[in-house]
Amino acid sequence: MGNLKDKLAQYDAPQRAMQAGLYPYFRAIESDQDTEVIMNGKKVLMFGSNSYLGLTNHPLIKEAARKAIEKYGTGCAGSRFLNGTLDIHLELEGKLAKLVGKEEALCFSTGFQVNLGVVSALTGRKDYILLDELNHASIIEGSRLSFSKVLKFAHNDMHALERKLKNCEKDAIKLIVVDGIFSMEGDITKLPEIVRLAEKYNGTVMVDDAHSLGVIGKKGAGTASHFGLPNEVDLIMGTFSKSFASQGGFIAADKEIINYLKHNARSLIFSASMTPPSVATVLAAMEIMQKEPERIENLWKITNYALEGFKANGFNTGKSETPIIPLFIRDDIKALMLTKMLQEDGIFVNPVVAPAVPKEDSLIRYSLMATHTKEQVEISIEKITKAAKMLGILSPEFEEVTSL
Repeated sequence: MGNLKDKLAQYDAPQRAMQAGLYPYFRAIESDQDTEVIMNGKKVLMFGSNSYLGLTNHPLIKEAARKAIEKYGTGCAGSRFLNGTLDIHLELEGKLAKLVGKEEALCFSTGFQVNLGVVSALTGRKDYILLDELNHASIIEGSRLSFSKVLKFAHNDMHALERKLKNCEKDAIKLIVVDGIFSMEGDITKLPEIVRLAEKYNGTVMVDDAHSLGVIGKKGAGTASHFGLPNEVDLIMGTFSKSFASQGGFIAADKEIINYLKHNARSLIFSASMTPPSVATVLAAMEIMQKEPERIENLWKITNYALEGFKANGFNTGKSETPIIPLFIRDDIKALMLTKMLQEDGIFVNPVVAPAVPKEDSLIRYSLMATHTKEQVEISIEKITKAAKMLGILSPEFEEVTSL
């Protein structure tokens, strides 16, 4: 191994956090991903999941997976490009394209691979990729693999985006890529303004709807639908590991773009395709989402209830307007301590600390499912507030408001 092992042995940040009893990652769950999970043999309320529609343990989802395994087996043993395309892949792609209002769609084996393959393949050396500074890591990695010039603009700052666009070569391709709902902050991208600027400067717009599908838009169709702009957005990306209770991802666009990506997106061509049960569960989840619109309605009712409760108790929730609620702590150690205290008290949340965010922006990421109850939310707010006061995160003068 040469000197590699010696170099890597110097990385001991996880070990130091473990010694301090504050390591918050790779926590084992011993049950299904529901509003309540089992950890270390004890019940814990789950407020750290991306299962926005609460479908991961739905009986129809499980049955769809079983039937797919019985018919197709457990895997495809190859890439979509060669022997790994099943008829249900094509069925799913057709339904996804219809859902988001595009001509065609193309499925990848993970959402990360979608952004990796698509963003890196679309532009050339003389072109530009423009990114919101808070975009998901997969978009960043895709841009790094591109030979294009990468320009970042301040989060949701349209003046900053326009300044970047003005400095681009007029005839170059300008690919603007943004998250629909930002995964840590919980705010929604300013899509109408982005579309306006794209039209003004002859740009192309791609929206990552990983956290938007099943959450916003007509029947959960995502950000472009939410703003009534499906025709104006050129590429719509989504994942299946959140609202759709499975694994994988897709890109939807016009047929010319999809044709190009089928033959040039390396993360598609050189990766095994989505497994049969993964495809079948997405199809089942989409059907449930369409037949049970009350799930999205419940998600928003419980989201608004939680947001009001946290704000009333003195928490800074930033600009969140979605089921992703950041509770800003602004201190890495206190964020880790709060996470530990809450798990011991039966509440699972996710800490977001440096280097994922600047130290002054450390937060607790609290996320909701359509299947959460008001009682569960009240319990969580009460316990989070109590722990935050003990750590000096909240001022004592704020009274706990757990019944709105």
